[in-house]
Amino acid sequence: MADMDRSKKLKRLVSVQRHIEKMIENELSIIVRQREEVNTAMELTANVMTSLDPIHRGLSRHYLGRFSRLATEEKQLTAARRSQEARLAKERSKGDRLDERRKEALELEQRAREDDAVINLIEMMITLKDTSFQQG
Repeated sequence: MADMDRSKKLKRLVSVQRHIEKMIENELSIIVRQREEVNTAMELTANVMTSLDPIHRGLSRHYLGRFSRLATEEKQLTAARRSQEARLAKERSKGDRLDERRKEALELEQRAREDDAVINLIEMMITLKDTSFQQG
């Protein structure tokens, strides 16, 4: 009977695994959005740095520092994105393996139910045969 519940347990594990995947996907989308914002800020800073306006020329040191910080942040976000993508691939493959095991367990449970039904049918036929011999 414990084997009969194996597919149900695996089904719950698969759903938990898929939920973990969704959480990682959400984290990944946040990282991608942040990276886009940083890239936009880098472009804006680069445009201001190359401006011919005398106000911007006086602040070139400030813009250079800002650009440097943004470049560092962009590298960190790129590394975080790669890490999350690898983690997502790992969790997705884990979920796929669990789902395969769940399908196999479901097939085994179905086969066991069919075998039990055949055995019960044979036992009923033997019992009926025995009772007909005893009566006749």
